[in-house]
Amino acid sequence: MAVYTEVSTEQVRALLLELKLGELQHMQGCAGGIENTNYFVSTRRDGATHEYVLTLFERLNLAQLPFYLRLMKHLAQRGIPVPEPTANAQGELVFELQGKPAAVVNKLRGQSELAPTSEHCDAVGATLARMHLAGRDFALSQPNLRGLAWWNETAPVVLPELDTAQATLLRSELAYQNKVATSSVYAALPRGPIHTDLFRDNVMFETLGGKPQLSGFFDFYFAGVDSWIFDLAVCLNDWCVELDTGAHHAPRARSLLRAYSRVRPLSQAELELLPAMLRGGALRFWISRLWDYHQPRTASLLKAHDPGHFERVLRQRVEHPVLPAAMLQPA
Repeated sequence: MAVYTEVSTEQVRALLLELKLGELQHMQGCAGGIENTNYFVSTRRDGATHEYVLTLFERLNLAQLPFYLRLMKHLAQRGIPVPEPTANAQGELVFELQGKPAAVVNKLRGQSELAPTSEHCDAVGATLARMHLAGRDFALSQPNLRGLAWWNETAPVVLPELDTAQATLLRSELAYQNKVATSSVYAALPRGPIHTDLFRDNVMFETLGGKPQLSGFFDFYFAGVDSWIFDLAVCLNDWCVELDTGAHHAPRARSLLRAYSRVRPLSQAELELLPAMLRGGALRFWISRLWDYHQPRTASLLKAHDPGHFERVLRQRVEHPVLPAAMLQPA
């Protein structure tokens, strides 16, 4: 999240009233993230305070947005804890502010857990599996716009910024991922709508009865149709690594994998390709962080991410492959 486009309280108040969400009480720009302009807004309605997130989309266009917003609504209506977009009287979910497409969703309760335990990872794994299953009958389709085609397109842009060892790693891994994508095993992977960006800061938890309770997944604006195992790999690469070294954290990974598999058992093709998908997930975020770092955009409250983190994760995944079948065996 960041603020690229400033909006006035009058503009926001008018939109909230159009959506029958109540009278604007407070609005504040959100820090964190790098893609869109976000504001937290609170309203007063029926004697109570209600909280929402207003997003102005800086890169996504009107043709792309229905997929993301309709997917969120589809999942919310099937009991998956995600923000639900608000429609106007005509059923529209996309509006315009300052010449940018915009949407309003309910704000999730709780806060992100940046130092997760195995208990947090268990909840993430189970909810991710439920989300994948709930998306099977979603009618719209859109590819993962930050998938392999984008890696191939973007790698030449960032390669001149790398030293020799980094460039060698990027070229080698990209060649490997292109080879994997042509295999019959890859073609057999189960697919559907996926989040693609389910990091620690995109999940909310509450503490209830002294225990963490997952209150929701958010920030679906990189979502697309891709393999479910790639989504799982992206989660494992964030929730189950050591942030200082990028090394695999086996106890947390075991909790996340087992919880996911209890809801949706992994296929043989998924078990075979999870090590490759872990490498692919690390490559995807290394390339995107390099691109954002070396092609910066001006934004209020913008905080850049460190590209080096996912370089370290990728090297760990190449040098120390994870064996998922062994991790799923009873303790």
